[in-house]
Amino acid sequence: MKGRAIKLREAHKAGSPAFCSVAWAPGGQHVVTASAAEVAILIHDAAAVSAAGGGGRSSGSAAAAALTTIRLHKEGVTAVALAPGPGGSLASCSIDHSVKFYSFPDGTFQSNVARFTLPIRSLAFNKKGTLLAAAGDDDGIKLIATIDNTISKVLKGHKGSVTGLAFDPLNDYLASVDSFGTVMFWDLCLGSEARTLKRVAPTFGSDHSVKNALCWSPDGQTLAVPGLRNNVVMYDRDTGEEVFMLKGEHEQPVCSLCWSPNGRYLATAGLDRQVLVWDVKSRQDIERHKFDEKICSLAWKPEDNAIVLIDVMGKFGIWESVVPSTMKSPTEGAPDLNKTRAPLFDDDDEEEKPSTSAGWEDEADESLGDSAAFNHKRLRRKATFDDLNGESEDVDMIHETESRKRMKDRHKDNKEGAKKAIDDSATSGKLVTARMQAAFQPGSTPSHPGKRNFLAYNMLGSITTIENEGHSHVEVDFHDTGRGPRVPSMSDYFGFTMAALNESGSVFANPCKGDNNMSTLMYRPFGSWAGNSEWSMRFEGEEVKSVALGAGWVAAVTSSNFLRIFTEGGLQMHIISVSGPVVTAAGHGDQLAIVTHASDCLPSGDQVLDVKVFNISEGAQSMSGRLVLTPSSQLSWFGFSETGLLSSYDSKGILRVFSSQFGGSWLPVFSSTKARKSEDESHWVVGLDANNIFCIICKSPESCPQAMPKPVLTILELSFPLASSDLGANSLENEFMIKKLHLSQIQKKIEEVALLGLDTTAFEDEAFNTEAALDRCILRLISTCCNGDKLVRATELAKLLTLEKSMKGALTLVTRLKLPILQEKFSSLLEERMLNDARVGPVCSNATSTNYPPAFHPTQPAKIVQNGNNSEVSPMATPNPFARRSSAAVSKKAEVEQPNDVKDNNAKVSPVVTPLAKIPKKNDNSEGKAKRERDGIADQVGSKTKSSEDGNQAEPQRPLNPFAKSSSSKEQSSSLLDSIKKMKVESEKADKASVKKVKV
Repeated sequence: MKGRAIKLREAHKAGSPAFCSVAWAPGGQHVVTASAAEVAILIHDAAAVSAAGGGGRSSGSAAAAALTTIRLHKEGVTAVALAPGPGGSLASCSIDHSVKFYSFPDGTFQSNVARFTLPIRSLAFNKKGTLLAAAGDDDGIKLIATIDNTISKVLKGHKGSVTGLAFDPLNDYLASVDSFGTVMFWDLCLGSEARTLKRVAPTFGSDHSVKNALCWSPDGQTLAVPGLRNNVVMYDRDTGEEVFMLKGEHEQPVCSLCWSPNGRYLATAGLDRQVLVWDVKSRQDIERHKFDEKICSLAWKPEDNAIVLIDVMGKFGIWESVVPSTMKSPTEGAPDLNKTRAPLFDDDDEEEKPSTSAGWEDEADESLGDSAAFNHKRLRRKATFDDLNGESEDVDMIHETESRKRMKDRHKDNKEGAKKAIDDSATSGKLVTARMQAAFQPGSTPSHPGKRNFLAYNMLGSITTIENEGHSHVEVDFHDTGRGPRVPSMSDYFGFTMAALNESGSVFANPCKGDNNMSTLMYRPFGSWAGNSEWSMRFEGEEVKSVALGAGWVAAVTSSNFLRIFTEGGLQMHIISVSGPVVTAAGHGDQLAIVTHASDCLPSGDQVLDVKVFNISEGAQSMSGRLVLTPSSQLSWFGFSETGLLSSYDSKGILRVFSSQFGGSWLPVFSSTKARKSEDESHWVVGLDANNIFCIICKSPESCPQAMPKPVLTILELSFPLASSDLGANSLENEFMIKKLHLSQIQKKIEEVALLGLDTTAFEDEAFNTEAALDRCILRLISTCCNGDKLVRATELAKLLTLEKSMKGALTLVTRLKLPILQEKFSSLLEERMLNDARVGPVCSNATSTNYPPAFHPTQPAKIVQNGNNSEVSPMATPNPFARRSSAAVSKKAEVEQPNDVKDNNAKVSPVVTPLAKIPKKNDNSEGKAKRERDGIADQVGSKTKSSEDGNQAEPQRPLNPFAKSSSSKEQSSSLLDSIKKMKVESEKADKASVKKVKV
């Protein structure tokens, strides 16, 4: 069909092809143009442009005739967008990484909206103008609330530069396309990806003069996307499936398109410099025009039969009377989105209309038979498109109604809350992208028809299910295949969607499906002395939302906010009301933890969640508080570590554990962002122990693993999100914090076990080993601080050393490094340590005492008892319920800490009392006293006590300072060094062996 001549006039000067954009203002009275080759934004009078005959050259430059010129960007303008409705604002984005708002049509600057780190390529307003989407070369699409210019959400998922954005007219979805040809549907209610169509659009490489674009039909049922074969493909809004295509006329790929107001016609521009106008019903072009340059942007005039277009050289014009008068007007029968049914074409038309179709992936609980029926409808619809008979419209109208019904069913669960959120966002200008998080089961994955998925996955094993004809096939597998006989598979006729697994058995549950289907809870033990040990419960008027297992109990939380606790045999023990809708639950031994909603989401979209921990055997609540999440995130995994620590993992990739420190705090011990090796990696958490996190690495766009083939478990070290230290020893600092956390957990466990009157030997040994490992880490940090000239930090670390042997090692270290200032500081710390340990006594260990810094242990008065030829220092009798270290543990620690010269002596003195000299015998009193005076050590008994020959017990005396300062600091330093040297010589003589050097 031969087109009419259309002349373009210059609006923007460009020495080379550059992307130019054009847009109609609401009402069609103005046209806005911009070019990536210059900073100017022009607002034109549409009537003047039309009167110029489509841009006749006699009318002069369009830039000179423009009503308003805006020059506020520092670099070229890549896109413009106008908010719908009267009095709307104008938005622009640029290569200079900024988005700006202006009043319209006067073009007065209002504000800078957002800044990116890379050029921005596309903008789009939603139908009400309350939300602006902006994207480009940056990682993420920013959703901006126009009322206060705040960023409501950042949508991440594209791998290439985002070149096209379009809001669904029904305000359910945002569609986006990138330079790699990938199209993504974003659910605005959830603020997350709904579906992805990979590489369905053409790629233009480094040519920025054209870009991928997409556009929703006016009724919101179809998304038009340029195809890979110089065609245009229509995709269904509900399923993302291809409905039909327009093909055969463009010789090169399509780069821009727009719908007529009623959706009956579609205009497309291609790299072949042609613009075609298609009759979508007949799928034939009805008008075409070839231009001198590529048309990079075009827009259909609201409520009129005209198109404005602009080429890559900055020339634009208006194509009047696009649709011939012999055909139906492009504005007639425009859809009213406020009605329940919005037909794409008029009912009185006898032809078939290309509405959307049913899809394979509807609700998760639909059977394969239903899906097959929908597919049959798809085939029938395609047949009616080809037949175009008189009955096709009635058939298609039925299909359209079915499609809308399925869409309504799809959103049935979230409409009440999400509709209110959307309405509120329209009035407040903020997008509430996050609604109250739905209940989920830790370790489960979404179901996909025809594919196996996980009902549960933990450190013990997994439970998988796959849908079959009329039922599902459930299998239980253990990671350790040698733990016992294989658990038989199960045929599931209930449609279980959640499960939990422990060493004793497994529990299953399903939600309600329809009015006549009740939610069922089933427990299957792995072994029992009774024959019929499996049991089930059914619930009327409520459905199970989450399940958990523990030591001899089964728990289920229901939609009625009831926590139901059963015994392993099925006895109903407790029914407790919880404070809000449940999010998830987890069990470990006697501990049951549940997470519930504390309130609606905050205006920022943050979840407000509470967590409670119950001790089932004691019938007590051991913890209650707020669950901490990263801003704008949701809970992804929840459970207990192997050591019984309550843990949570959110969608931002932060793993936290609950600690009793600071009165009960959530400590971040892992960051997925720092641990991942590439941007497309994510971590699906399975569990954790004291030092490691066990997870499955998933590659984008997958956020959870596939059940088949069996995923590979990855072990990563726990790592606090530390700041980049000037010391350059982040790994050591992280090890230090992890071991501190581990030690505090062991100490807390010792206190709990000691209060119960049980043996704490095993825990005390573990605490001692952890103390030694922590000291080794601290010594390495001290060495690093000394090398980095961080002497104050080294002193702070020395105060944290637990064992006296470690303190002496630190002193030896700084002596070798020739740091006299640190040497004096460490000597003072050692002196104070010896005094405190002498007061505390040899029985009380740091592992069983209150967790004070080592240099500040609470002291007890000590007394020196002389019994025959042996001397003994013992603490005053003070009740201590936690001082229960066994003799083996005490002797182990004493052996590590006690100097060799003291071990060879018959005196039973605490190894930390006299590290530099032997305890003299009675008949050597005068000689020993003189010797101690030469060494600067005063008599521990004191001058007022009687001689040891009387055999009487001495009065309690405070041990004198073995490193008492003299009047001269110089003399003090010399005396200290002499004492250390003497200690070394005497130790060598007593042991007849060389002292092992401290390895750092």
